[in-house]
Amino acid sequence: MKLGLEGAKRVKKFFYRIPITVLQDTVKYDCFTIGSDEDLQVMFLCRRQFPEVRTPELLAKLVDVVSSSGGSNRNATTEAAAAGSSSRPAVASSSVPVYEPAVQPVASPSFAVDLNDGVGDVVGSVDILPNALQGVPPVGVGDGVLGDVEEDDVEPDMIEDDSGDELDAMRQEGVSGHSVGFGARDAEGTAGLTEFQVGQQFHIRRGVQYKVVESDHRRYVGKCSEFGNGYTWLIRLSLRKRKGIWEVKRYNGPHTCLATSISSDHRSLDYHVISAFVMPMVRADASVRIKVLLNATAAHFGFRPTYRRVWMAKQKAIALIYGDWDESYNELPRWVLGDQLTMPGTVAILRTSPVRVSGQVDESQAFFHRLFWTFPPLIQAFRHCKPLVSIDGTHLYGKYGGTLLIAIAQDGNSNILPVAFALVEGENAESWSFFLSHLRQHVTPQPGLLVISDRHNGIKAALEAPDGGWLPPSAYRAFCIRHVAANFALTFKGKDARRLLVNAAYAKTEVEFDYWFDILQSKDPAMCE
Repeated sequence: MKLGLEGAKRVKKFFYRIPITVLQDTVKYDCFTIGSDEDLQVMFLCRRQFPEVRTPELLAKLVDVVSSSGGSNRNATTEAAAAGSSSRPAVASSSVPVYEPAVQPVASPSFAVDLNDGVGDVVGSVDILPNALQGVPPVGVGDGVLGDVEEDDVEPDMIEDDSGDELDAMRQEGVSGHSVGFGARDAEGTAGLTEFQVGQQFHIRRGVQYKVVESDHRRYVGKCSEFGNGYTWLIRLSLRKRKGIWEVKRYNGPHTCLATSISSDHRSLDYHVISAFVMPMVRADASVRIKVLLNATAAHFGFRPTYRRVWMAKQKAIALIYGDWDESYNELPRWVLGDQLTMPGTVAILRTSPVRVSGQVDESQAFFHRLFWTFPPLIQAFRHCKPLVSIDGTHLYGKYGGTLLIAIAQDGNSNILPVAFALVEGENAESWSFFLSHLRQHVTPQPGLLVISDRHNGIKAALEAPDGGWLPPSAYRAFCIRHVAANFALTFKGKDARRLLVNAAYAKTEVEFDYWFDILQSKDPAMCE
């Protein structure tokens, strides 16, 4: 409509100018076809991955509208795009200079390259650069035969490999640490190769799995990992000594096993790569679900990794953002001191256990045992709340487990207010005594308090301790109706019975209680018992 071509032209495809490398003031792009909601998600994720590129550009490829007589309304095909023809594998922004390699590589004889992205076929050359890692080809061009690259990533101790099939090599299209690097030229002969430099960023648009059969100073042979199982992809290269160039002697292509044999997963897409990709999402929301990260990874890379691999990637991202589990526990004494210095009146009681080596106590280190803490504003606020406190615990599912204990108060408008916390080894009489004694001492010294809890034996023992300060008339105990009703529902099914029980529990007079309890009695005397 904007071009005045409505009825004469139609939109055949949408493209996004997706950044593939960003280096200082240099940006290189590729054309990414948008054909689904998942592709749009990739576009938005890419925007967050490359904040340096401020202006996203969409391209639309227009074709003639075919009339009912079978002819087209116009002869010419128009593309409404400021970024140039969609058939080019990489397009440079007019406002940002494109990085050009300092040395142009020599070219071998031309052959047809399948773009595999539905944009079109480009006839070009493959540049073979022996004995040096030279660059990255335009994404989506060629099959990118690569060698093995040793990983030197340093992993947090708590992350282990998910299976033995993880390669010790990163075989990614256009990325090689072997003695041979591959690139391609576009239809106009412009070199698509660039030197790797620290700070470069790029996306893997397509990767393949292959085996290096032979590699020396004169010959290089690579085969599809599934060679012999119905797949025939192979490339053989030889050095022509007289001319000093590498020449493709044999090529069985394109690499067709991609869609069938490895469409569900890809070994090169390991948790290191996934971790770098999901890092912005984890940084924005550390509680993001694994399923969300898995779907985003699948939409972005075109492969669906295993749930465990994405879980490992998230754990690595969390460790890089927040530190690993050991570091977090080691920071606790410093955190406690920092709170007490910056917020005078902060109460923090840290308990440790001794470390024994060969029966001897190692004074230089200690195990974390328990921690109680509360803050001055919470202590002051409780003085103006209802004279009751609810206590409960929840399991922690980190590397070292444990339980978080918490005390909750209510103000006059029934808004809840957490007033005290504790990290303990689990729910038992000793841990509850540790928590409740410090709660009584530092937060709730008022007499006549009501304590609401479940019927855990550890709580019962702590509240009934003679020197705990929780015996009547200093304090009284009531059971949490939510826990009682949940246990009740395990035996007696149906919402009506549970509703009657809850109504009886919330009754403010004995008459009202008897009313609801009599109805419960008439339904089933066993419920009342």
